[in-house]
Amino acid sequence: MSVEHPRVLTLGLVALQIMVLVLLLFVVSITAQSASSDAAAMQELKLSLKLPSSIDWSNANPCRWDNVGCDSNNRVTRIQLRSEGVSGTLSPAVGNLTNLEVLELMNNALTGPLPSLKGLSSLQRLFLHNNQFSSVPENLFDGLTSLQEVYLDNNPFRTWSIPEGLKAASSLKNFSANSANVGGKIPDIFSSDNFPGMIHLRLSSNNLTGGLPSSFSGLGLQSLWLNGQLDSSGGRSLNGTIEVLQNMTQLVQIWLNMNAFTGPIPDLSGLTDLADLNLRDNSLTGPVPVSLTKLPLLKTVNLTNNALQGPTPEFPDSVAADMLPEQNSFCLPDPGVGCDSRVNALISVMESFGYPLQIAQQWKGNDPCANWLGITCSNKNITIINLQSRGLTGTLSPKFASLTSVQTLILAHNNITGTIPDALTRMPNLRTLDVSFNNLYGKIPAFSHAAVNSHGNVNIGKDRPNTPSGEDSGTGATGGRGSKIGVVVGSVIGSVFVISAAGLFVFCFLRRKKLYGRVQQSNTVVVHPNHSGSDDAVKITITGSGVNGKAMSEDQSQGSSSGPSDVHVIETNNMIISIQVLRNVTNNFSDENILGRGGFGTVYKGELPDGTKIAVKRMNSGILGDKGLAEFKSEIAVLTKVRHRHLVALLGFCLDGNEKLLVYEYLPQGALSRYIFDWQEEKLKPLKWNQRLTIALDVARGVEYLHSLAHQSFIHRDLKPSNILLGDDMRAKVADFGLVRLAPDGGKTSIETRLAGTFGYLAPEYAVMGRITTKVDVFSFGVILMEMITGRRALDETQPEDSVHLVTWFRRMYINDSFQKAIDPTIDLEEESTLASVNTVAELAGHCCAREPNQRPEMGHVVNALSSLLDVWKPSVENSEDIYGIDLDMTLPQALKKWQAFGDSSIDDSSSSSFLASRDNTQTSIPTRPSGFAESFTSTDGR
Repeated sequence: MSVEHPRVLTLGLVALQIMVLVLLLFVVSITAQSASSDAAAMQELKLSLKLPSSIDWSNANPCRWDNVGCDSNNRVTRIQLRSEGVSGTLSPAVGNLTNLEVLELMNNALTGPLPSLKGLSSLQRLFLHNNQFSSVPENLFDGLTSLQEVYLDNNPFRTWSIPEGLKAASSLKNFSANSANVGGKIPDIFSSDNFPGMIHLRLSSNNLTGGLPSSFSGLGLQSLWLNGQLDSSGGRSLNGTIEVLQNMTQLVQIWLNMNAFTGPIPDLSGLTDLADLNLRDNSLTGPVPVSLTKLPLLKTVNLTNNALQGPTPEFPDSVAADMLPEQNSFCLPDPGVGCDSRVNALISVMESFGYPLQIAQQWKGNDPCANWLGITCSNKNITIINLQSRGLTGTLSPKFASLTSVQTLILAHNNITGTIPDALTRMPNLRTLDVSFNNLYGKIPAFSHAAVNSHGNVNIGKDRPNTPSGEDSGTGATGGRGSKIGVVVGSVIGSVFVISAAGLFVFCFLRRKKLYGRVQQSNTVVVHPNHSGSDDAVKITITGSGVNGKAMSEDQSQGSSSGPSDVHVIETNNMIISIQVLRNVTNNFSDENILGRGGFGTVYKGELPDGTKIAVKRMNSGILGDKGLAEFKSEIAVLTKVRHRHLVALLGFCLDGNEKLLVYEYLPQGALSRYIFDWQEEKLKPLKWNQRLTIALDVARGVEYLHSLAHQSFIHRDLKPSNILLGDDMRAKVADFGLVRLAPDGGKTSIETRLAGTFGYLAPEYAVMGRITTKVDVFSFGVILMEMITGRRALDETQPEDSVHLVTWFRRMYINDSFQKAIDPTIDLEEESTLASVNTVAELAGHCCAREPNQRPEMGHVVNALSSLLDVWKPSVENSEDIYGIDLDMTLPQALKKWQAFGDSSIDDSSSSSFLASRDNTQTSIPTRPSGFAESFTSTDGR
């Protein structure tokens, strides 16, 4: 062994040397092959490019080509053709250059699709901006683990999204793709975990959608460019809040302008290096944080064209601040000047709702009583806040308690969560709180004076919201298939039980209602937008306590308990019409027969077999509900009791399953609103002044009949031009009786009822207190007179802020001797008598719109005043009395004998005495025109 051991050792060393040599030869061979592969790839690249003569790529070895770099093994590591006038396409062979570290082809004219660079794990810089490339492959960035900088700006790519594969480039510092047609959402890959060293993210002028991803939080960016994102239709497409910015504390430059971001500017006090902030041309709301004005390095800030609220921020002189006047919702234009305390209070309660854009756009200026959306005031005190169906999200703010003058707070039909704050119980004047149909939970606090409507909140009274469906509520993981079947069977049995119990409850409820004729209920509030065919109408309903202090439903008579109901009692009088007949005469309710649409249904034109033209109001069964059914029954109940030539006649109705239809006489000229507001669009002739007077008198007579001449006194509650219909003779009839109320004591005693009607026509005492007399109709009629005089709508959002409300503007024009400028220019004022007549009607309108009900005339006075302005009747034949030899100076008994002498046996002494009595009654009972119209007019404005 001792002899052979050296020999074995020697043989082992030789073998090892041979293996190393073979390995070296293999490596050399591989390297040579790789170099050869690079050379082949470069040759393909050369063929795809069109190089200028100044670039020499003629050598067989690409490592000796201009602007190409290689390592010691002849592997291509750099291709740098910057601004060299290169055209052609980029060959897919570039993806074979596995040692490539730098690819710089910017500022050329390259076209065609970008090839995949998958697997170029050494690539660090990819500069392809300012070319004409057409598309980006999904796997462009797969496996680019060394990538540090990417520039794809200004290429007409087909729409593409930032691929998930980019997150493999954990060393990425700069990613820029401005004007590169990037679409879709910003992916969640941009986080500090994936890109701990990222400094710049620039994606301006693309088609990005959605919001800022939460993954941005903590990302160490210094510049973020996302400005100018547009969708395919040219609208701004990047939206949501910018809250995540407050956690991006390294930011120096933020460009988010020309987008659709909403919500408030967050507290950016942590961004101590921020120098450039551009947020203009968005939809940002809420006050500007004071901390923004105190950032130490801030040099430029752009906030123009948002809906920012509160005081105009005051920046130091060292900051170039772009805040063009009237381009936000600041209370005052002067920087640093505080807002009215009422403004501050209202804005503060919107904080928990995220400062909704719709409200921020409407709440402008420093006076919330000057036409702010949903705000009603009395003597400069906010009394009603009505923000129903405004898409509110978030929670109820306890800051509402600071609004101590508020009497009615309506927040129904939103998506408010959380609980009702106890602080609201400390609102001293609150009488009605409506939070129905939200997502509230918890117990309702004890309100001493306010009625609370929480209907439609399924979790109200519970400690917390229900567990979302699908979540495990305690079932063990071992519960197998058998336990699931048990759960299903149990659920079915439980559902059957609940449905049966609900059915029994409904049966008993309806039976009790039938037996007792009424159902007591707590205060409720409902708003019905676009009701009664008016596009800008909003109908409100508040159920309050009756005059005797007991809860009372709308269908209950407001008189004595034994008095007749004005809603739910329907006397058919053989007025039922078959649904099939109505389908036939309206061509199965075809679109071409539509006359108009309203909040509760559509009106169709039809013609009965006997040639009678009709208008068929078909209620929307899907949204009818109890409120719509009540209005349906109310309209039938009223119109079967009243008949007058200036009230639209009900011809019949149909109740067939879900189908509920009303059939009226057809008035071919449609609504008065067409002739006042829309005559140009509908190619109609504007109404002459005498026509307007006649229509006004027709309406006044119809309303007078409702108030005092029918067998019962009724209040219409929804007088407006869209509810006044015209026949071919341009004579008017009052329509839409779904809100008519029986008025006890002839309408002289006020009653508390549900607020119902249309903003702009509501009398002040009705809007604030919910109490009505017949004088609320008089107020509405006065507004209609103002509309007929001016041609302007009761509420016109296109007018300057101080002229939106017609009544206020009309009063101001009348008092300031500018009234002639307010008259509709289509009215011919050449005749002196016309101007005098217009002035008289204007004075009457002012009296009708007096703030206090007792300052308004009765409709009988209105009829008398208007009658005196129309032509007095005269015989069509001069001296026609000579036919009977009657002298106008004769007494009536003498004239009667003359008539009898001519053989008119139908006239006798009794009729004579009756005629005399009628004449005497007429002379004594017709009221004279009220005096002091002008004085009352000026006093109602508080001047």
